[in-house]
Amino acid sequence: MSLGTLVKIVAGLVVLAVVTFTLLLLRHVRVEPMGGVFARLVPVAMTAGPVVELPEPNANLPAFDPGQKVFERARELIAVGDLGGARDKLRMVVTIYPRSASAREARRILGEMNLDELFSAGHMAGKQVHVVERGDSYLAIAAKYDTSLDMLMHLNGLMDLSTLHPGDELVVMPLNFKVLIEPRRGTLTLLDGAKFVKEYHFEKVISPPSGDQKTKVDSRVGTVDGRRVLPGQAAYRGASKVIGLERLPHQIAVWTGGTGGTGGDGGDGGDGGDEGFPRGFYLSRADIEELAILLRPGNEVEIRSSSR
Repeated sequence: MSLGTLVKIVAGLVVLAVVTFTLLLLRHVRVEPMGGVFARLVPVAMTAGPVVELPEPNANLPAFDPGQKVFERARELIAVGDLGGARDKLRMVVTIYPRSASAREARRILGEMNLDELFSAGHMAGKQVHVVERGDSYLAIAAKYDTSLDMLMHLNGLMDLSTLHPGDELVVMPLNFKVLIEPRRGTLTLLDGAKFVKEYHFEKVISPPSGDQKTKVDSRVGTVDGRRVLPGQAAYRGASKVIGLERLPHQIAVWTGGTGGTGGDGGDGGDGGDEGFPRGFYLSRADIEELAILLRPGNEVEIRSSSR
């Protein structure tokens, strides 16, 4: 190795050492005292910065409820007449924020909006117009479109099943809803596929079945003074409606007893029911009248006894 090369190496090491020492000295002065030779060369006294104290959690402060904000926006949209936008916001509360403090009221309002459209012959989404042909009957038309006599009469403003004539037009709507019954919540929810339609609250639940069940609507009848009346008969419109379930000794009917309430896991009253009522799920008269129009034999029914 030549003398010139050795001198260059030594000079490079000296420069590196100076740069390193300078950087460490700057850290000592500006960031954190390092002690040792640096403390002897440049004494530095660091002063502590102010201590920022975070506030203690306050249990009295309300928890943030995003569903409430969405619900308030829905009400604003209703107030200005934007029902489509309001419906979207209400659906968001129902599906995304079901535990919001506003969820029950959102379900109530959304259910009323949905039913207004379903029962309106002027709103044709999901409905069709049937042109009567020779030989048609109301029962045959109802069976063809998976609907009920009740819905046919309601959509077409019929007080009775008057004679049909070829060329007559009837608005029809298939009834393919699913029923979700949750005894612990005390609710019956009507669904169109996975889409929420309306929620009903029981007046009384008597001896709910143990375990989860899947069944179907078996029958819809009316009762007048203890006498069964079938859809299409003259007395059916004013009768108390009863909806029967396949393979279960339970019914969905109107509660005419005392103060309502839901039974526990084992139910109230045993096999004989409560106060002489059969086992089943009991609603107000207005709710039963509504469901009697919307349901038909064959609709799926799911009972979730484990729901909380």
